[in-house]
Amino acid sequence: MTLDVTAVDLGDRRQLLDRLEQYYDTVPRSGARVEDFGPLTLFVREGQGWPLYARPTLGRSGTVRAADVTRVRVRQRELGAPESFEWVAETAPGLRQAAEEAGLTVHEHPLMVLGPDAPTPAVPERADGVTVRTVGPDDPLLPSALAVPHLAFAQPDTQVGAAGLAELGEAVQSRAGDGSVERTAARILAGLTRVAAAAEDGWALCAGQHQPVGPVSEIVGVGTLPAARRRGLGHAVTAALVADARSQDVETLFLSAGDEDVARIYARLGFRSVATALIAEPGE
Repeated sequence: MTLDVTAVDLGDRRQLLDRLEQYYDTVPRSGARVEDFGPLTLFVREGQGWPLYARPTLGRSGTVRAADVTRVRVRQRELGAPESFEWVAETAPGLRQAAEEAGLTVHEHPLMVLGPDAPTPAVPERADGVTVRTVGPDDPLLPSALAVPHLAFAQPDTQVGAAGLAELGEAVQSRAGDGSVERTAARILAGLTRVAAAAEDGWALCAGQHQPVGPVSEIVGVGTLPAARRRGLGHAVTAALVADARSQDVETLFLSAGDEDVARIYARLGFRSVATALIAEPGE
């Protein structure tokens, strides 16, 4: 089944998708090495951080075969990296069949771009008693802002869950000393990462990032502590990221929604579906 992608007036769609492809190829390179597999490029994470993936080689045309996918999967296993592939359905239409023939399961996600005429949202100073703000490199909130999305994505639905402040404290402690806070702080100082969070009593209950590359940025990793869901915190943090991106002269701001329910949250801020992001990985 293919998601129903709604065409929106965001200028030439082909030009927009080409801009996103250039971004997808550029942004991992600041923290990864690149291995060339012909029609596919494998990004290999150097150091700690979110695991990376393979995707279609920028500017290369031609058919991607199941054998090409399998060759990359062998290399990913050698590296101990996730056997993950990410791409945009509309720019690499043949890759889905190749991935499925190679034994991978393909997941669909709405790819959404903020309309240029969408107003910059007002960021509430407090949302449901929680302070919403950007997080600097020396901010004591940064460790929990980096840890909370991991707990959120461990329960990927939008329902209220059991994981709360005790689990968040454990997650922060387990990551202490792994260098992730220091690396993110360095990326903030370099202008490569911007972080926003909803904080209460010194803990980030929800956090997310955007990753600017020139005039383009992607909102990533917005996650709410399961016990703090259904309080509008994801909407508030996303609004803060949008406002920050606009203040940084970002012209094209986009994201991949987890599913249609999550997409509706982003739509309220002016994001519109322009394509379908696909992620292929081994099935359970």
